[in-house]
Amino acid sequence: MPQDQADDGAELLCPSAPADAAGAVLIGVVAGTPGAPRVTPTAHAMPVTLEITELARPASSGEVFRVAAPCRTSGCAHFKKSACQIASRSAVLLDEVVSELPRCPIRAQCRWFHQEGPSLCRRCPQIVTEQHRPSSEMLRIVNETDPPPGPSAGGDRGPSQ
Repeated sequence: MPQDQADDGAELLCPSAPADAAGAVLIGVVAGTPGAPRVTPTAHAMPVTLEITELARPASSGEVFRVAAPCRTSGCAHFKKSACQIASRSAVLLDEVVSELPRCPIRAQCRWFHQEGPSLCRRCPQIVTEQHRPSSEMLRIVNETDPPPGPSAGGDRGPSQ
C-alpha cells in the first residue's frame, strides 16, 4: 500500500504537476526531441514563479518544465485505488531509459518513488507533463481508466537500447 507521507513526515509530491498548482516547485527542464523527450533534473527544487513560467513562452510550462506539487490524492483524476495510476502504468508500460538512478531534487518526497521504487526513477526522464505528439504508451498511461494488471514494479525490464 502506498505511503501518504515521506519517511520524514513531509507530504508527498506529484512529480508531474501543473505549474500553477499550489506549492509548485520546478524540478526539471525538458530536453531531447519531440519524439524522445528527456527531462534534465534541476540541482534543487525551486518555487515556480511568474518569471520562470514566462521563460517557457511561447510554449506552455508543461512542455518545457517538470514541476512537482503536493499530491492531491483523491482530488486527482489519476489517483485511484490508493495509488497514482500514472506511476503504476508507467512502471508497466515504459522501458527504463537510464541505467543509473538520475539525480532528483524531490526523491525523498516523490509519490512515484514511494509507490513504485527506484525502477520508476529509471523511467521518469521520459515523462513530460504536456506533449504535442505523445507515444502510444504515453496515451495509454494517461487515458486508461483501470489500473494495470499485476504488480507494477516492472522489475525485469532493463534499459532500452
